[in-house]
Amino acid sequence: MTTLDRGVVRLDPHSLRVKRFSALTTMVLPLLGTVVAVYLLVTGRFTAVDIWLLAGMYCVHIGGVTIGLHRYVTHRSFKTTRWMQDLLMVAGGMAAQGPLLFWVATHRRHHRFADHEGDPHSPNLHGAGWRQRLRGLWYAHMPWMLSEESTRWSVFAPDVLRDRRLVAHHRLYPYWVLAGLALPALIGFAASGTLWSAFTGVVFGGLARIFAANQASWCVGSICHAFGRRPFTNDDHSTNLWWVAVLTFGEGLQNNHHAFPRSYRHAVRWWEPDLSGWIIAALGKAGLVWDLHTPSPALVSKRLATAEKTGKD
Repeated sequence: MTTLDRGVVRLDPHSLRVKRFSALTTMVLPLLGTVVAVYLLVTGRFTAVDIWLLAGMYCVHIGGVTIGLHRYVTHRSFKTTRWMQDLLMVAGGMAAQGPLLFWVATHRRHHRFADHEGDPHSPNLHGAGWRQRLRGLWYAHMPWMLSEESTRWSVFAPDVLRDRRLVAHHRLYPYWVLAGLALPALIGFAASGTLWSAFTGVVFGGLARIFAANQASWCVGSICHAFGRRPFTNDDHSTNLWWVAVLTFGEGLQNNHHAFPRSYRHAVRWWEPDLSGWIIAALGKAGLVWDLHTPSPALVSKRLATAEKTGKD
């Protein structure tokens, strides 16, 4: 591997092949499973259990990513018990978005260089014309995962490297992905007692769920850095998009998040859709999480007033 600037290395040919095979597998297999799911829906060869598995596993998937990988590990927005940490890491691993150290280091690098040179998946670094803008959106949505560059864990995730429990979850990532496929299969089999129900459980609760949830998640890094509202003046192009926020349990409130990265909630107003923030608040009331970080109302108002004044000038 060749060390570059900004905490990045250029992968050697073998490591690059492994990275690209893993990324392409994550992209292609869930897509094929979704095609099968659509066929089963059209032909009526599905059950209510399949739909519930799709919905339930989607919630586990998004919750594991946004509460576990993102707000807990990456931004240290709150503290929790070891068993709750394990639960969140397993759910985050089931999302098939990459091993823990990869996920955390990449996202922290994104924040450090947001929409500037060094950002691993900005849609705004490919030119100003409409063709370049479209190319940037596409790149930021998926192809960035095929890049020959890799973010250095020792630079962007040294705290995770020092935590043996989290490193163990990083290494167990392939098993958690497989568990995310096996669990809906087992539930489907338990519900109907046939291999066919186990198969449809994998299709709906496994592959189609991964495709749908990850497409929604990847919109945060692509569409939510190109289109939407910017209530806060940040040194980037992050935006708030409600429909993405609904699908990703609050992650689509990117402008809010980039204004206050360590906040456990991305909503700054009570009516903004942030299901993950509401869940964390409820867990706090139950004593399962604590030391919840959030900006004061006075700071939020000050930042909003500054943005409004800047917009008028």
